[in-house]
Amino acid sequence: MELLQTVFGFLLALFILVSVHEFGHFYVARLCGVKVLRFCIGMGKPFCSFKDKHGTDFGIAPFPLGGYVKMLDEREVDVAPEERHLTYNSKSVWQRIAILAAGPVANFLLAIVIFWGVFFSNGTTGIAPNIGVVHSGSVADQAGLKAGQEILQVDGVDTATRQAVMEQLFLRLGESGVVTLTVAEMGRDEQQQLNLNLNNWLDGVKDPDPMEGLGVEFYRPEIVFGEVSADSPAEKAGLQADDQLVSVDGKKFTDLESWINYVQAHGGGELAFIVLREKNEKALTVNPKITEVDGKQVGQIGVRVGYAPLPAELLRKREFNMLQAFSQGVVKTLSTTEFVLISMQKLIVGEISTKNLSGPIGIAKVAGDHARAGVVYFIEFLAVLSIYLGVLNLLPIPILDGGHILYCLIEAVKGSPVSERIQMMGFSAGLALLAGVMVVAFYNDLLRL
Repeated sequence: MELLQTVFGFLLALFILVSVHEFGHFYVARLCGVKVLRFCIGMGKPFCSFKDKHGTDFGIAPFPLGGYVKMLDEREVDVAPEERHLTYNSKSVWQRIAILAAGPVANFLLAIVIFWGVFFSNGTTGIAPNIGVVHSGSVADQAGLKAGQEILQVDGVDTATRQAVMEQLFLRLGESGVVTLTVAEMGRDEQQQLNLNLNNWLDGVKDPDPMEGLGVEFYRPEIVFGEVSADSPAEKAGLQADDQLVSVDGKKFTDLESWINYVQAHGGGELAFIVLREKNEKALTVNPKITEVDGKQVGQIGVRVGYAPLPAELLRKREFNMLQAFSQGVVKTLSTTEFVLISMQKLIVGEISTKNLSGPIGIAKVAGDHARAGVVYFIEFLAVLSIYLGVLNLLPIPILDGGHILYCLIEAVKGSPVSERIQMMGFSAGLALLAGVMVVAFYNDLLRL
């Protein structure tokens, strides 16, 4: 079932994004008076097609990785004299640039519309970026960051939520220098600026976590136990639902993963639990039983576990009217575009490892995860992916829209088209470059399986 959701989410995302992109080309081509011969979603021979009154053949092909709009062009086919004014090559440089740019622009517009709808209907909900743990000796510890502080700004940019903090820190990956945090104690107005020294920060790291790289963990609510299984080690030890974990063997745990790993590593042993029950601490001795999980012998105690609800003061929710939502949609699209461009720059100069590139398999997995999470999550992912597609296609690589726009700009400057020989050389180089990137991305996908 999960595989089907992944495949369906991936195909649906591709179909929508490619359709919007190609429609941009198609629509502006028609506006400029160019005859469109075929509009196709997918690659290969179309298995479903029809013609409209203008003679355009609309089709869907079996291979979903792409699509195309084929226009009447004297460089490709013989054109009757009475139709020469309908050819793509007969149009001015600026009309051709408009047609080429229309695909990526359509992707950006789709992102704005999606964000607009999400912000208007749901608003935004985030969690305050309060610090829970600062690890001793870390970059953050050396700068004086302390548990309980809230990060108000990163490098002068307001950060009302954890996501905002992460976005700003991602922009500093691979860099050396100083990142400035403006912080305040929770509930106090007094602010303090802290300078954290970076040195090739997380350069070349796969799946970098900025907070981990600074030696910081966001605040998490207390670990709380839920349903206790009958005749389990937890029940025998007297553990009850709603007990709050204080410590195990004198150790404090701020995240579930660390606690689970600790219990699993002590199968057959004895653990000294201290829990908080009705405001009173209780000491319990729990003996995890050894259970085989995925071929490994691990300890289990038979209890559900989770976090206590977040305090209301840490939830940051905003609602927008229609005009405000549209403005936020534009801002979100622009900031995401900036993030994509900076990430690409860092990949090129080596500040971000190529291990972080994802190909079709990685995109399919993320699309499936968002589809399972719910409609809103999926369409937000669709908006982000649409921005990536728009930016990618505007890169000045000859095989992409941006490369063709570059040729048109050169033609506008020199007064004559770029020679076919130069165009073909550029096409070959662009194809080789994209093929190399796809090989690396696909290899990374396989390593993640």
